[in-house]
Amino acid sequence: MHPLTRLIREDMKPALGVTEPGAIALACATARKLLEAPVDTVELSLNSGIYKNAFTCGIPGTSHVGNAYSAALGVVAADPEKGLLCLDGVDDNAVAAAEQMVKDGRITVHMSGITSRISIEATVTGGGHTATCLIKDAHTNIVKLTRDGKVLLDKTAALAEEEGENAVPLIHQYTLAQLLDYVETVPTEELAFIANAFTMNMDLFQEGLNSPRTTFARALLVMNKGQVFSDDVEKTAALICNGAIEARVIGLDKPAMSVTGSGSHGIIATLPLYAWYKVEHCTKEQLLRATALSCLVCMFIKEYSGKLSAFCGCAIAAGTGAALGLVYLMGGKLDALTKTLNNMASSITGMICDGGNQGCVMKGMTAVELAFASARLGMQDAYIYKEHGINGATPEKTMENVGRIASPGMVGTEKTIVELLQEKNAQQEKE
Repeated sequence: MHPLTRLIREDMKPALGVTEPGAIALACATARKLLEAPVDTVELSLNSGIYKNAFTCGIPGTSHVGNAYSAALGVVAADPEKGLLCLDGVDDNAVAAAEQMVKDGRITVHMSGITSRISIEATVTGGGHTATCLIKDAHTNIVKLTRDGKVLLDKTAALAEEEGENAVPLIHQYTLAQLLDYVETVPTEELAFIANAFTMNMDLFQEGLNSPRTTFARALLVMNKGQVFSDDVEKTAALICNGAIEARVIGLDKPAMSVTGSGSHGIIATLPLYAWYKVEHCTKEQLLRATALSCLVCMFIKEYSGKLSAFCGCAIAAGTGAALGLVYLMGGKLDALTKTLNNMASSITGMICDGGNQGCVMKGMTAVELAFASARLGMQDAYIYKEHGINGATPEKTMENVGRIASPGMVGTEKTIVELLQEKNAQQEKE
């Protein structure tokens, strides 16, 4: 198996709801399992990205949002063996128990610092015992476990050693030309697993379309002539992408296939290409190869920006991946890919992320629209020259520059966004 195939396979994971509440619940459920006693209190310490992204996003199986309810459900009902699907099957009794925990003030949430690096530390107490679970750098990467001060697992030294080595991530060892060569030559059977993303993300879209809780999905359906797949590929892509995103952020009980730790990234990296497949009728093989390219470009940018930052990675990183995947489906080669990349970098870069919420739908609309526009323009030799703005001398440098806008570039923006969310929350509590 090619190393890039393995990279995509390891990265693509089902995730129920927004991945940040799922990761919080996973940390709390893991600590609860170690406690081996009823939980009295939970203390959460979260980096700004996790804190912000879970702040107002819906939690599957409930009408609640936010960090505290994610933690409460984690200790009440989550199954840590299910990873990011740990909240699957939450029932009314669990929701009521979680509500009581929050009401009683038994959940405390702190923000540990402004950083794009994932960090979740859950400390649970009960029965005279204390247990902790620490997740770092990826939503399911548990690096330390303790019970009553006794260390049961500790990968932090190895993590620090990896950081000290400054190893170049695998994806950054390839140029865009090499990524294109890979998607053009890798055996089709190596990419067959990608089809699972279309099935899962379309099931999520259908759940949203059928739910009385959604609004955007039905409005977008009307705009697409009342059809899921009309003869307008762009309106079709906008419908299925953003209907799926809406279902995800309000907490409907269906998983998305995530890419780089985000369901919305996975949706935008895959479904515009699926829309092209259904409307413009490319082959299944072309669809799989284009989607592989889309995912790899998304990963390339995200390795620079960090998993969670102040810019909207689903629009910027995944949207750019989708744009280059569309160019591939249009028959474009490296020159058109590079021009399309410049168009995306010069237009959408800088869009803020204010957490997982309904606003993701509008950001997704922008991403889909610009992906198609950038691809069509790039194919017509209309593009932003490399001499302008943040575009680099090479496509690799352009992707690096886009990522650097987020981290370290938007650390101050992240701080301001979190402050605004906290101020709004404090005002709502007064009211």
